[in-house]
Amino acid sequence: MKLALLVTILAVVAALATVLVVALYHHKKSGAGDIKLIGEVARVDTTLDPEGTVIVVGELWRAKSKSGGVIATNTRVRVVGFEDHLAVVEVCD
Repeated sequence: MKLALLVTILAVVAALATVLVVALYHHKKSGAGDIKLIGEVARVDTTLDPEGTVIVVGELWRAKSKSGGVIATNTRVRVVGFEDHLAVVEVCD
């Protein structure tokens, strides 16, 4: 009886650990993913002064303006590069 309970508990813990690992794997951002975003159009989510956040391809990214100036919320911007996990953006023409 005790052995069956122990096996059941270990199976549940293993299943939960597997679910957690799979969820974290799907959630992480790929190191190469930021390179794919260069050239994409984004929308400013929080004012860039000069840093804030933008939404690119449905994902929220920390960003800064290339010029160092202020870019208002909801402005369309283009991703032109990355510096230390910050998307560098400029206003679309």
